[in-house]
Amino acid sequence: MSAPRFSVIIPAYNAAAFIAQAIDSVLAQTWPAHEIIVVDDGSADATAQVVAGYGDRVRYLRQENAGVSAARNAGARAATGDWLAFLDADDWYYPDRLKWHAEWIERDGGLDFLTGDYDYRRPDGSRISGSMEVHASGRAMLAKAAGGDTVVMTAEELEPFVADHFGDTHTLSVPRQTFLALGGYPTGYRVCEDVFFLVKLCAVSRRIGVVCRPMAAYVIHAASATRRDPLRAQFDNVRTLTHMDKAAREFPHGVRRGVRVRLGQGRLNLAYALSKAGRRGAALKAVLPSLWENPGIASLRRLLSMMRG
Repeated sequence: MSAPRFSVIIPAYNAAAFIAQAIDSVLAQTWPAHEIIVVDDGSADATAQVVAGYGDRVRYLRQENAGVSAARNAGARAATGDWLAFLDADDWYYPDRLKWHAEWIERDGGLDFLTGDYDYRRPDGSRISGSMEVHASGRAMLAKAAGGDTVVMTAEELEPFVADHFGDTHTLSVPRQTFLALGGYPTGYRVCEDVFFLVKLCAVSRRIGVVCRPMAAYVIHAASATRRDPLRAQFDNVRTLTHMDKAAREFPHGVRRGVRVRLGQGRLNLAYALSKAGRRGAALKAVLPSLWENPGIASLRRLLSMMRG
């Protein structure tokens, strides 16, 4: 198989303070990116000037503010590589992130997409934890790998991954043709749009390559929108997951079950947030749909938990 050419897409909004670290991490890759595309989502700061300092090493596109999904999709449409990789402007790649996927793609042309582990980090760079170790689906893949650096996740193993995935946008490598055929990231959502696309991708995939080593850093910001207004974030999350559940009716059975589990957990998280805000009645109402959509002991326990406060 010919060597894969990676187009790395970096959406940016008022990212002047940190986007250089993201770009530098791509330029430092041991497997050089085919191109780096920064899509400026209507920034009002010096993002454009920072990117301009890289000259022709970075392609710069600007659009009116339309959200991160629209920015990623614009980058994908403009890309000339055959594989897409994504990086948020406040995160960064580790040096071998592209190499690990590229060399595997050369060895195995039957992988539908690839993902991998990453580190959660604080804004000061200190490590919090790895992704795979804190998600049940990640721990299952680590156990399957039995100490190896890579493992193939099959369609039969996708249910727990869809329910609580360990990979994230910056460790995803997907053929550009597949990305465009699926319509890219859905727009009109404030949160969880990346999960929506991932679920659609899982629905058409049979073999997924998983690198069991940290490939990138994901920065946890205490002042992020979801942490400033956690209740609204939980409402938005359930809204996205509800739409995802409707779309999943035509998906393979395991993927559908995974979406339903994720929706149930989303409703429970919303209920906890409402209960914490003193809205017990609304909290109970939030978990009730799970009882008839997914009847069983787990749903009943969630309902009783809310009733007990």
